[in-house]
Amino acid sequence: MEPRHLEGGADRPRSPGGEGTGRVIVIGPYLRMRRGDPDAQSNNHAIRNSEARLEEAVGLARAIDLTIADALIAPVSQIRPATYLGKGKVEEIVGLITGHEIELVVMDCALSPIQQRNLERAWNTKVLDRTGLILEIFGRRAKTKEGALQVELAHLNYQRSRLVRSWTHLERQRGGFGFMGGPGETQIEADRRLIGERISRLENEIKKVQGTRRLHRAGRQRVPYRVVALVGYTNAGKSTLFNRLTRADVQAVDMLFATLDPTLRALSLPHGGKAMLSDTVGFISNLPTQLVAAFRATLEEVLEADVILHVRDISHEDADAQQGDVDTVLRQLGIDPDAGQRILEVWNKIDRFDPQQRENLKNIAARCPPERPCFLVSAETGEGIGALLAAIEDRLATTRMTLDLSIDAADGAGISWLHRNSEILNKEFHDGRFDMTVRVDETKREIVVSRFDAVPHVV
Repeated sequence: MEPRHLEGGADRPRSPGGEGTGRVIVIGPYLRMRRGDPDAQSNNHAIRNSEARLEEAVGLARAIDLTIADALIAPVSQIRPATYLGKGKVEEIVGLITGHEIELVVMDCALSPIQQRNLERAWNTKVLDRTGLILEIFGRRAKTKEGALQVELAHLNYQRSRLVRSWTHLERQRGGFGFMGGPGETQIEADRRLIGERISRLENEIKKVQGTRRLHRAGRQRVPYRVVALVGYTNAGKSTLFNRLTRADVQAVDMLFATLDPTLRALSLPHGGKAMLSDTVGFISNLPTQLVAAFRATLEEVLEADVILHVRDISHEDADAQQGDVDTVLRQLGIDPDAGQRILEVWNKIDRFDPQQRENLKNIAARCPPERPCFLVSAETGEGIGALLAAIEDRLATTRMTLDLSIDAADGAGISWLHRNSEILNKEFHDGRFDMTVRVDETKREIVVSRFDAVPHVV
């Protein structure tokens, strides 16, 4: 569906064009940015293409099977405290709603409770903002108990500030004597208290989930498996890459937020080593802060990861803006994308480019800083996967020491300890002894050197 612009009455309602009478209209109320405006430089969304932003909003709506009757851009010169849009645009949209028999209007922005209530009254239909839409998607997609808890917590925090909208049918109730009480005051306060109690219970349950995850991580740390985490903008191809790297069968479809619950699988490295690969929820521009906070337990896998693969859909027209959005969320989690050497950039979907365009991309990737190198891959065809795996292995090896040792074959306890606490790179049997090359963490280096008389490996 081609997005339209709503400009001062120049555009009138039109039929959906063969799609039948729709029930949802998506509106992009995007701020106009003047050339040289300092906000345009500091605001990452200012560099986004308005049509691409609206297309993303339509994709979010379709992700929960909504039928889109129309989609349009409504440029805003300044945000109105009462209705977000100007009075003229609000009145114009009334005609669109009537003509399409709309039941739901999706506003691709964050609305205050008052703005949402006023728009619903003006349009006589339900209004959903970007935060509410993403919460709805997450609510439908969460499959695990952990995911359901996190979504419910985020949704309750979102709804708590909007109770003034939810209890208009109680206007005849009063919370005090005479004329002192406000309409519906007692019921609203009671409901807020119930929501507050439910939020407290959910937070306690999520703390238990975090404790369980810590135990799982501690168990993995006792085994010589490092953690590699996938992050990236939603629909960048993380799940397809996850399946390619681990030969798993995680759902991978062309849909925003197709994967929600985290998944861990073993990753085989080129020289026989192993790591754990974690697929996480996709990020998006204006990701609700409630979700960042609620999903922190899940995203702790990213915090603890030894290597982070930032997967980018390099074929997308807003690829650079999406990178900025992902970096913003990483900073919210406490990870500085520009510090250290944990992040590898994975430029996915290069199969969509012709040979000349690929060569240009390779030249651009070659100029990436060495602490955050870029790798061109196609998760769909497998192109570039070998180089990416080699880079992951090299990056994991930088914090580990490679040692040579010889151990008596009768020392079963020692051999067993080495298999549990180190990565066995080579093992040969000669004259009743095992000659081994192992890779260990710095924390276990002294134990291996003193216990097994190990020496640094010479290449």
